[in-house]
Amino acid sequence: MTNWQPTLRGERVTLRPIRADGAASDLDAMHAAASDPEVWAQHSEKNRHERAVFERFFKGAVECGGGLVIVDNATGAVIGSSRYYDWNPADESVVIGYTYLARAYWGGAVNGEVKRLMIAHAFRFARTVWFHVSPGNVRSQRALERIGARFDREQIVPVGGVPSARMIYRVDRG
Repeated sequence: MTNWQPTLRGERVTLRPIRADGAASDLDAMHAAASDPEVWAQHSEKNRHERAVFERFFKGAVECGGGLVIVDNATGAVIGSSRYYDWNPADESVVIGYTYLARAYWGGAVNGEVKRLMIAHAFRFARTVWFHVSPGNVRSQRALERIGARFDREQIVPVGGVPSARMIYRVDRG
């Protein structure tokens, strides 16, 4: 049986399932990490820093069954999130995406650690891990290339009801 909401612990961060209910909800902490407009400047939906838009993003993370909070091990602070989605048991593939980090964590080793933890877990069930990236999100493209992901193709998908391009990268279990 697959588990797309594991707890994954690395040297710098821990990923755990998003909590959506009551006082323990991660909504406020996740929004605090996401409230800087620069976090979304290279994403397809650039206004996710706005509370109402972020609440829709949060709801999607909860409903997909694969939403994870990224917690800084040193401080215990929520610093971002990522998710698994579109698990396809027929071809043993899953997508990792919707990842964001608070700006204080850019440029270091955190994003790579998050991706490596998630890929290692995904390979327990999947042969292929896909990543969806906005064409303008050069930071994410370079980060994926650093961990060995390969560009596969570009695709047009609706984002907020508007057709938008996305770049698709892949990593195959070796």
